[in-house]
Amino acid sequence: MKPVVASSKSQAGLMFGLLLVAGLVAPFVAYPTFLMKLLCFALFASAFNLLLGFAGLLSFGHAAFFGGAAYVCAWLVKEAGWSPELGLVAGTLVGGGLGAIFGWVAIRRAGIYFAMITLALAQLVFFLALQLPFTGGEDGLQGVPRGKLFGLVDLSDNTAMYYFVFAVFFAGFALIYRTVHSPFGQVLKAIRENEPRAISLGYQVERYKLVAFVISAAMAGLAGSMKALVFQLASLTDVHWHMSGEVVLMTLLGGLGTILGPGVGAAVIVALENELADKVGSWVTVIMGSIFVLCVLAFRRGIVGELKALRERIN
Repeated sequence: MKPVVASSKSQAGLMFGLLLVAGLVAPFVAYPTFLMKLLCFALFASAFNLLLGFAGLLSFGHAAFFGGAAYVCAWLVKEAGWSPELGLVAGTLVGGGLGAIFGWVAIRRAGIYFAMITLALAQLVFFLALQLPFTGGEDGLQGVPRGKLFGLVDLSDNTAMYYFVFAVFFAGFALIYRTVHSPFGQVLKAIRENEPRAISLGYQVERYKLVAFVISAAMAGLAGSMKALVFQLASLTDVHWHMSGEVVLMTLLGGLGTILGPGVGAAVIVALENELADKVGSWVTVIMGSIFVLCVLAFRRGIVGELKALRERIN
């Protein structure tokens, strides 16, 4: 067992090392704003994957955590004058709080019933975002200042903002990785594979599911808060059900239940949207839908999952 453990640790170290190097070099070879959007959605997809890929819970309401946190962070930074780091913390806490409420209501159901409850609750959040006076209605919250990090670093500079976003993404990704590879994560996998057996072994399954839901929602809230600061905007798009569908697509396309898959899927979707938006207009939605169908029919494991399966066949 020791060589296997050592090998897995070395692989993790190599993965994080390469990720760190790539993140540090990236703004010199690509547009920082595009990279920041990619990192926000990569963290969002990774958070969703923690719930679906490792706990087996399909949520159609993750836009509520992403967008709800974005609104809270944007309002606190713009109207209350909070610093960006405090805005991110507040958005993360709001995402986790909403996750606790959603989870408490939905966790007693399974399958399509669980998914529909999360969707219904997310639509309530969308309605609140549309109707509450401080959200700006259909205009959203615009002109959100990026502010100064810890009162020292001016985040209006795109390069400085990028490295801040990358640092937050790296920390969030590391937390998700640690959660998956902890004893708690192993129990989640057991619940996903055979819930009755996990119950028979004495695990309080509902508690594990609820904790996973809260962690996933908090990380989604962190991603939404970062996105609000990057684009200086929180809008109804962030809490729309389409956002929940988009994160499902990113996760399935990249590889459900893999560590790097959601990030790869987010990169593909964000890159395609960035390249095609000006060329095909509203047909982007059709193209994304076609990619989703192709992925489900031909690449069930997703990009990273198929590459892992190919490597195993070769070895």
